[in-house]
Amino acid sequence: LQMSSLGGRLLSLRSLSTSSRVPMYNNPYIARFKERSVVSDGHHKKSTGLTGLFVNEHPHRSLTVVYSRILKALGQMPKDYAYRTFTDQIVKRRLALVQAETNMQELEKKIGMGQIEEVIEQAEYELEACRAIVESKAWEPLVEEAPKNQWIWPVV
Repeated sequence: LQMSSLGGRLLSLRSLSTSSRVPMYNNPYIARFKERSVVSDGHHKKSTGLTGLFVNEHPHRSLTVVYSRILKALGQMPKDYAYRTFTDQIVKRRLALVQAETNMQELEKKIGMGQIEEVIEQAEYELEACRAIVESKAWEPLVEEAPKNQWIWPVV
């Protein structure tokens, strides 16, 4: 009699523990990005095929925003600063392509830097670099003289 009641208790404890079971490991990657990986039914691609790089369903809007922010940051640099000059040319050319080309596959071909999601990621990194240059004021002269042969390559 005791064995059956003990067995009954064990059974009820097991069923209790499985009904309110918490997963042993909550993958933070899945928890954070699962909803970003869902693509609407009408979109032309379901995945970029690159781990961690999700499909952007509105790349024209994303690129327009990021390129505009880059141009704004570049505006804080001196006009004759080489980084500003060359980056400004590239960003304005790409922004014109984004505004002129509505077909995403054609836009990818015209930009020629991979999938549009990769282009967006590159633009976001460029924005970070641009803001860092503005913050450091890299165009200003050095506070003190550079050590002799610092700019010689290869190092001897």
